[in-house]
Amino acid sequence: MRRLSFSLLLQLLVVAALGQHQLKGVITGSGEPLAGASVVILNTHYGVSSGSDGSFEFKNLKKGEYEIRVSFMGFETKTLKTEVPVNQRLVLDLQPSTIMTDEIIISATLAGNKTPLTFTNLSKEEISARNMGQDIPYLLQLSPSFVVTSDAGAGVGYTNFRIRGTDLNRINVTINGIPMNDAESHSTLFVDQPDLASSLEKVQIQRGVGTSTNGAAAFGASINLQTSAPKKEPYAQYNTSAGSFNTFKNTVSAGTGLLNEKFTLDARLSKISSDGFVDRAFSDLKSFFISGGYYLGNTVLKANVFSGIETSYQAWNGVPSVRLNNDVEGMKRYEEHGHYTPEEAQEMLSSDSRTYNLYNYKNQVDHYQQDQYQLLFSHKFSPELNLNVSGFYVRGIGHYESFKRNRKLKNYQIPPVIIDGKEIKSTDLIQRKWLDNHFYGNVFSLNWNKRKSAFTLGGGWNKYDGDHYGNVIWTEFSGNAEYNHQWYFNNGLKTDFNFFAKEHYQITEKINLFADLQYRRISYVLSGIDDDLHDVSQKHEYHFFNPKFGIYYSPSGNQNLYLSYAIANREPNRSTYIDADPQRKLPTHETLRDWELGYDFRSSSFSGSVNFYSMNYKDQLILTGEINNTGRPIMVNVDNSFRRGVEFQTALRIFRTLNWMANVSFSQNKIKNFTEYIDNWDTGAQNTIERGTTDIAFSPVSVSNSQIIYEPVKNLNFAFISSHVGRQYIDNTSDKERSLNAWFVNNLKVDYS
Repeated sequence: MRRLSFSLLLQLLVVAALGQHQLKGVITGSGEPLAGASVVILNTHYGVSSGSDGSFEFKNLKKGEYEIRVSFMGFETKTLKTEVPVNQRLVLDLQPSTIMTDEIIISATLAGNKTPLTFTNLSKEEISARNMGQDIPYLLQLSPSFVVTSDAGAGVGYTNFRIRGTDLNRINVTINGIPMNDAESHSTLFVDQPDLASSLEKVQIQRGVGTSTNGAAAFGASINLQTSAPKKEPYAQYNTSAGSFNTFKNTVSAGTGLLNEKFTLDARLSKISSDGFVDRAFSDLKSFFISGGYYLGNTVLKANVFSGIETSYQAWNGVPSVRLNNDVEGMKRYEEHGHYTPEEAQEMLSSDSRTYNLYNYKNQVDHYQQDQYQLLFSHKFSPELNLNVSGFYVRGIGHYESFKRNRKLKNYQIPPVIIDGKEIKSTDLIQRKWLDNHFYGNVFSLNWNKRKSAFTLGGGWNKYDGDHYGNVIWTEFSGNAEYNHQWYFNNGLKTDFNFFAKEHYQITEKINLFADLQYRRISYVLSGIDDDLHDVSQKHEYHFFNPKFGIYYSPSGNQNLYLSYAIANREPNRSTYIDADPQRKLPTHETLRDWELGYDFRSSSFSGSVNFYSMNYKDQLILTGEINNTGRPIMVNVDNSFRRGVEFQTALRIFRTLNWMANVSFSQNKIKNFTEYIDNWDTGAQNTIERGTTDIAFSPVSVSNSQIIYEPVKNLNFAFISSHVGRQYIDNTSDKERSLNAWFVNNLKVDYS
């Protein structure tokens, strides 16, 4: 019986093998072999890169007709249909583009097909299909290990995101290779550029340290944005969408197409508004994007001007657990312990348990405008050598307004007020805290590609000059204080320079080596007083060396294996310095050592990948409960912490009209020998608790996403989308009472275009 079973199995394998075919070919450009060209079989999960001699091969194909698309930077994309089996080797010759593609401008910071790093690409079509007016993080949330939250609850306005548990202050974001992170806080707030997604051509998310890039916060993940490429034909579009909570998006865009084979002009105007899910958490967002390009043979000169204005009602505090759990006694304790006024406590008691918002002053808003100017230049000296240089200027100014009860006048540098002989030392007031900044600099790259070698020299320089100040615009008792009385002012002046050298080298047809060495220098000067009137003047300088190495192995055309090791360093951000206790050792920089090991497999109907990572931190900055001499919580370096996990991705073409895509991540995110600090209200000191090994805050053990897409006819598809995020601790103690429960959501999307 066993022999019979083995014989039948062997026959089935032979029959299956006889039913599989190969497709071989070579890619050339103007007759010369092109190494690294992308070769994709459309409507499948199959894609390969050409070898150093331009050759490519697909295995295990069934008999039938296939459509192949070939693309290579600087050449026109080519598609053709072919029958399998085919009796001869295909030769596909690409012609040079009549205009240089914009992607060449940002190629220095992107991971390529054979880069041994962990990354995900989103095309313009994928971005457009997901763009319903929500913030950019919501468009990226289906990528592996990505968790997004919304202050207002509708995905419009202020949003937060994490990748592998890494917060947005440690995630580098660039647009056309130009840094978007705020130089001081290290954060990227996409609310400042509403509907930027409507002007994007491509997004690449790099998980782990990633390639060398420009700007701050490259410490665990990077997001690279590329703005829209020029269209050859003139166009005009109007897009609108509507959703719950009076959410609306309206976008108008138009372009000239390519005029005289040299000039392009594109423009977009957008408005997004929403009442928000949380009480009073409205958003009123406006933006525009203008791009003009000059394309002349081997030269590109492009100017981008884009701006956003946002007004958002504050919903930063979230909902207390006692309100979520309808704990009436717990809510009353907020008043009893002096955390809330009687009016605020009553407001919480009478509010909805899920939509409660602490703030009810009608103008408790955040208002900010950001204008960005970019000048991008690229020149191709030869098919092997090109130079990219970009200059930029970013202007930001805005404030957030707050109503404050019973505040001491002396804390606002206002003298006591005498009324009818009575000295008044406290008052209700309205304050505005301002951020007024200038950010400018340049980035560059020199790229040389020759058969087996791809070499890049790149870097950038930028300077940030930011003023922080606060004004009192109204008081119940003002005395001699003038309108718009300023009670604090400080300035941050930061200079950032980096230089990197990067090499991809193909040592055999199956093995590629990768090396990337970066030097970064930061100078940061703070001067003035903060809102609590303490002097924040200080100066810091850092010199970082960030090396990265990797190997990429392709045992066959549809399988790839990679291994990489990288080191990243990150300086503390502004709040870490300002809140640091002057009587203790100042916080120092963080260091990350990241190992990545990945494997992927592709066939005509299936693709799958698995990636293992180990991110080990030295001196990671976290909150422990410690406070400074004024009672503010401080960030503290911890000696040993890590993130280790595995990420799975799969895509399956079940039928011609039915596809399934999914990803799941499992991880451990730990701090070793964690010590918690708790205020002792009886002694005024702080008690300590040795917690041992604990979980890092907001780092779920599991994150997963699934999409089932049914397309019965062309341009109409139904998508059933599921997402799960595991339990998240809101501090670093691993105390279940201080955690967010795991959640699971389903969405149904219908798209017709």
